[in-house]
Amino acid sequence: MEHAVSTDRDTAAGAAETAAEHATAGGPDAEAAAGPAPDTHTDTDTDTVGGADAPDAETGEAGEAQGGTAESTASEAPEVSEAAAELAAQRELRERIEQRKAEKAGPIAAGTKLSGQAADLLAAVRAVESGAPVDRSLLGPRASAAPDRSQASARAAEPASGPSSAPSSASASASARTVPEEAVSAVRAVLVEGGAPEALAGQVAAVLGERAAEVLREDPWQLLAVPGVRPEQADGFARALLGAACGPGDERRAAALVGWLLERAALQGHTALEAASVRGTLAEYAVPDPHEAVRHAIAEGAVLVFQEGAEDSFGGEFEDGFEGGFEDESETGSEGGADRGGEAVRGDEPADGADPAEAGPPAPVLLGLDRYALAEESLADGLARLVKTGPDDSWDEAAAAAPRAAAELIRAVAGHGLVLHTGGEAARAEPVALAGAARALGVRAVVAAHSENGRDRLDATAGAVTVAGLLAGTEGPGRDADGMFALDLLIVLDAPQLDVETAAMIVESLPDGSRLVLGGDPGVLWSAGAGRVFADLLAARVCPQVASRTPDPGPIGELVSGIGIGELHQVEAPGKEVVIVPVRDAGEAVHRTVQLVAESVPRAFGVDAGQTQVITVGHGGSAGTRALNASLKQRLNPGPGRFGGFDPGDRIAYVPSPGRTLQGDVVSADADGLRLDCAGTAVVVPRERVEAAVRHGWALTAHQAAGMRWPAAVVVLPGDAARGLSRPWVYTAFSRGDRHLSVVHGVDQALPHAVTDVPFQERTTRLRPLIESLLAPAAQPG
Repeated sequence: MEHAVSTDRDTAAGAAETAAEHATAGGPDAEAAAGPAPDTHTDTDTDTVGGADAPDAETGEAGEAQGGTAESTASEAPEVSEAAAELAAQRELRERIEQRKAEKAGPIAAGTKLSGQAADLLAAVRAVESGAPVDRSLLGPRASAAPDRSQASARAAEPASGPSSAPSSASASASARTVPEEAVSAVRAVLVEGGAPEALAGQVAAVLGERAAEVLREDPWQLLAVPGVRPEQADGFARALLGAACGPGDERRAAALVGWLLERAALQGHTALEAASVRGTLAEYAVPDPHEAVRHAIAEGAVLVFQEGAEDSFGGEFEDGFEGGFEDESETGSEGGADRGGEAVRGDEPADGADPAEAGPPAPVLLGLDRYALAEESLADGLARLVKTGPDDSWDEAAAAAPRAAAELIRAVAGHGLVLHTGGEAARAEPVALAGAARALGVRAVVAAHSENGRDRLDATAGAVTVAGLLAGTEGPGRDADGMFALDLLIVLDAPQLDVETAAMIVESLPDGSRLVLGGDPGVLWSAGAGRVFADLLAARVCPQVASRTPDPGPIGELVSGIGIGELHQVEAPGKEVVIVPVRDAGEAVHRTVQLVAESVPRAFGVDAGQTQVITVGHGGSAGTRALNASLKQRLNPGPGRFGGFDPGDRIAYVPSPGRTLQGDVVSADADGLRLDCAGTAVVVPRERVEAAVRHGWALTAHQAAGMRWPAAVVVLPGDAARGLSRPWVYTAFSRGDRHLSVVHGVDQALPHAVTDVPFQERTTRLRPLIESLLAPAAQPG
């Protein structure tokens, strides 16, 4: 690869942190925990090596989003009722479920109302399918003929806490939870008794609730629900509390470990894991009978179990060896999972008349947390509802008058309730033109971007909002009397950055008859949170897909287009739009980076340091964001760091919630916290949150930078960064600069290798089979 090259011609590999950046911007560093006590500091991104089964990966702030799921599920389960009453309740519920599905089988005319939404039954479905007793209140008569979406709208509106709010998560709710001081004191005493740092008391109480001290005494391994705590640390805590009663085969330990593995897998982007993989990792943690441990975790409600494509959700046997099922389930036949791929199941019998020999190998058994199962199933139901929205002929005139590039997209939206649009930065003009055409027809259209940076890059006439602001109600049209968005057409840009929970909240908030366009570049890194919504929908092919023919211009656009198809082209850059700066080691990489940001780029392009973004693979190491930001601060805004390491004028990256990064500048600090200016919005970060949520922001990771662009970008690739590179990472990092890209290059042939041979790291998700199964009957002739 040859571009316009800087005058420094030295080439060699350097030293730097090589942890592959994990897809959870807003989570912690995955540097190995040192010492017997968990590290209470959590970072604003995650750099992890390997998959969710690597026992040395570390959870952190993003893991807080999953904290406490297993404990709360198990502890809140009602007592088992008599078998006959239980079976009758399950049969009645299944009849209701099948009736709901039948009501939703036909096409939905634009502007009409559905007769009901399956989301309000999901909790009951989970209870039935996991063998738990059914809440009879869910079987009562409907309140009205109109859909009852109060629960969904309340969930979608939950983040409304100000302009810096983000889609809700367990971490957000835990941090917002007010726990009485006496409860925190009780937790502190238990922690001290168990040899854990008492500084964790507030965090433990926030995750486990007011009964946290009692919970920990009953089950010390619930400490794993706290971000940053590792199994060996929880084991030491349990030994101190339980003494001889503690052992590696303790059922409480097994259930907590299974939940911890799934929570950590979510940090890797998975919404579920294969049961065989979980059992293998449990064996690495000295669980004597991993198979029984998984069965126990399922029976306790700590996790849910699924098998894609199973035809019988109750009774029978799992192909993966979960024989028998739970008590009374063998007597219960059901078709509740027949049309929902990946539903929680108890068997995989062939359909009537099917030849078992032709069925092929059985699908793997998956384990998942209730949180992501509910989100994926609710999202699949909502998307299926949109797909069934009928055509609207009133769009014909707008399509005829629109520019050719936007006309195809307009025609697709006229005929369908869900449309996918793919393209690069220049292609964003097409959905914006669609919004303008819709408004000209009197349609209430809203354009939403992933970040403030993405919103502000659009023309002011687009009237764009951020996804977080739309969900919080601080931006956009607000909600109607039913809690739905007051709009007819929603266009979401940067759709690859949507995790499954955020996407579910968006779809749950769309009124019946509305239309949704998801647009974005399929070549960039996937979402920071769990799931791969955009990629799953592209693969499912359940709705129109409009591929833009508008390329990104210039040498950078040409370079990035080649990377997208696995080729690292030589490009002509007569204006030094692309510059390669070879370096020997990490120290030189940092030096050259500071020189580029402070001197070379401003002199050559008139772009000041505040408009140049440095992007690197991870936070730690000799050329990670910490080291780069320290050197950049010393050069660009030196000071003593009297506000917790920050000074007025420092450029910062603030992560209000996992997966969302706000850039801004430090204004001041006082008793209330650190005061920031984030794109003109005043933000106050409480003092106790500063260490975990605020970093210096001259240098970011590629995951943090996804969805944002700057006039100039400097991508730093020191030698050991090679293991963290992939085609999506390079594609994302190299496409962040509009006018100029400098590559501080010390990885030699690892860069072309990453582009040609290292595609996306796969994620295990259930959205695609779920929506395919929901829409399969509609696709059959007749």
